[in-house]
Formats: sequence, C-alpha cells, structure tokens
Amino acid sequence: MENFYKSKLLIEQHFHGCFGVDFSTCKSDEILFLSKKLLTHGIGGFFPTLVTDGVENIRRQIEQIKIAKSQQTPEMSTILGIHLEGIFINPDKKGIHDEKLFLKPTVENYKLVEDDLIKIVTLAPELDENFALSRYLTLKGVKVQAGHCVGADLNKCDGVTHLFNAMKGINHREQSTALSALIEDKICTEIIADGVHLSEDILKLVFKTKPEEKIILVSDSLPLAKSNLKEMDFAGEKIFYDGEKATSAGGTIAGSTAVLDEIVRRLALNDPENFEKYVKMASDNLYDYHNIKLNGCIYWNEDFNITAVEKDGIVLYKGC
Repeated sequence: MENFYKSKLLIEQHFHGCFGVDFSTCKSDEILFLSKKLLTHGIGGFFPTLVTDGVENIRRQIEQIKIAKSQQTPEMSTILGIHLEGIFINPDKKGIHDEKLFLKPTVENYKLVEDDLIKIVTLAPELDENFALSRYLTLKGVKVQAGHCVGADLNKCDGVTHLFNAMKGINHREQSTALSALIEDKICTEIIADGVHLSEDILKLVFKTKPEEKIILVSDSLPLAKSNLKEMDFAGEKIFYDGEKATSAGGTIAGSTAVLDEIVRRLALNDPENFEKYVKMASDNLYDYHNIKLNGCIYWNEDFNITAVEKDGIVLYKGC
C-alpha cells in the first residue's frame, strides 16, 4: 500500500441517495445499507440531503436518519448531519423542486422542521428578510448556503450550493449569486464536476478564480446512481436517465448519476498533475469547513482508482 497515493476519507455533503436509496422516502435500514456501500467509494462521512417536501414528510425522514445514525457500526460511512436543500428557495430557480411546498425563509417556518442534526441549510438569501433566518442558523452552528436563488448579497452565507446550477449566472453589467461566489474568497463553493452540470470552461474559471481550499466537490447524486434504474419518481417529478444524464420530462437536469470518487477520478484523468488538489476538494476542504474529525484513509493507484479504504485502523475495503 505504501506505493499508492494516500488521502483522507472523502466527505459527501450534498447527495440525495444512490444504490436505489432515496433519503426523502427511505427507512433507516436502507440508510444503513447505503452507508456500508459508501465506504467502498472512499466516502467516510456524509450529509443526507433532503429535497423539497411537505413539513410532515421532512420531519419523518429526519427521524429515519436519526435512527440510522444511532445504529451505525464502524464499517459504515458516518452520518455527519443533514443537508436541508429544499423549502426555503426561490421559485424562479426551483429546478425540479416542487414550488407548491416552498415556505418563506423565516425563523418561525424553520422551527417547523428544526432538528439538531441539520447542519447545512440551502436557502435563497434574497427572500430572507433582514437575514433573520441566516443569522439564527449561524447562531445555531448551521452552515448557510445560497442556492436555487438570484440574490448577490452573500454576506450572511458560508457557501453556495452547486455553483451556477439553479442560480443567477454571470452578466457583465449585473450583480449575481454566481459572480459574488466567485469573487468573495470567504465563500465556499459546491461544484458538480460530473461533465454534465458544468462545462469544462466553467470548471477552469472556477479553479482559476476561487482559492483551492474554498472549492467543495459534491455529486448531488440521485437515488438511481449506482443502480439499474432508468426512471424514478423524485421530488414529485418523473425522472428519466438516458445513460448520460438524468432529467425531468421537461428536460430539466435533476441531479447527478455519479458518485464522489468517480468525479475526483474524472477530473484527475483530464488533469493528472492536479490529482492531489481534486482529492482535497472532496476531503480536506470539507474537514476544515465542518471541523470534521474522522480516523481513516484511502489508497489510490496510478489510474486514480481506490485500492483500499481504512477506517479506525481497519481495512474495510480492498479494490481490484
């Protein structure tokens, strides 16, 4: 193993499921099954991400995730918290989210679903009056991320959710979410570098503009990732996978079908000299962002494939 590249375990902070498991509908035993599978991809910790849904359903799924967390064993990827992506976003940038279920981003509405396990909230800052909810979340130690939005004032945000996707892009005469995210060094930026969500030139722009330590690789993967599913119901829409991308019936991109280590490998194959940088964007940068402490590592071969995964001193997975 000493001849392979060694890194920290990867951290996934934005994904809706994979291996057929949907965090918005699944039971705790399915989450435990998934958390074992994730370690084979080098993902040592994760934030189950909940899409827009009714308050009752969100609360139900939070409880299922909490049950799963209480039953986790050492050979599983660790549940680090919940990423609440939906309900507080802008209808003008809704993506596939169901706008009928959106709530105004207020402290009172957040308290309808509030739980100590929620660690990241995506919201539209332009709808957060006087930034009251953002301030409240910050006091609670919750990361505030601008997403599905048009607002350019990110002063009360820690980061942005899937940069350029479902947000106001760059216009040379206007302020925008994407522009503020690029020029404000303190802002962490999620990017989905799966070859579908962002063009290669936009990726180059992000890598040239943002400090390396402020870029976070995420998959935004759908439950159909790493499964045999070609279509599924998700967020109130029928989603179709054509072998390249997953979209709604209307053609809106729904999410990724890649897993995080596959995204790291894709970037490295196109730019081998910066492999270490890309690994850190999926690991070290998240450890710093969330103050994560995990005991484990990944061994990679020269083709950027994972050959072994260690957690708590035990080799839990060996690749080919």
